[in-house]
Amino acid sequence: MPLFDLAGLAGALPAAWQSRVLGQVGPARVKLLRMDELAYGEETHDYNEALLVVSGRMLLEVAGAAVTVEAGSMYLVEAGTGHAVLAGSHGSLVIVDL
Repeated sequence: MPLFDLAGLAGALPAAWQSRVLGQVGPARVKLLRMDELAYGEETHDYNEALLVVSGRMLLEVAGAAVTVEAGSMYLVEAGTGHAVLAGSHGSLVIVDL
């Protein structure tokens, strides 16, 4: 099984908000992306989505409520729940989704 340098890989990503798939666990994909202080519009999925902040901070709006996710913390967005990343979010993020 490979060892991933998440900080190095995130820094090498060509653009913010474009994820790189690191691997798969069962049907779930494990992705890495870099946040760049800009907002990312609302999404709703028909599956749960795990958002693990590796570095920096992610400011979320989930079902109309503000949520701050600090480095080392994870937020689990339940299926069918609208969520958006607010301006000011920065650092790197691991996403686990289908």
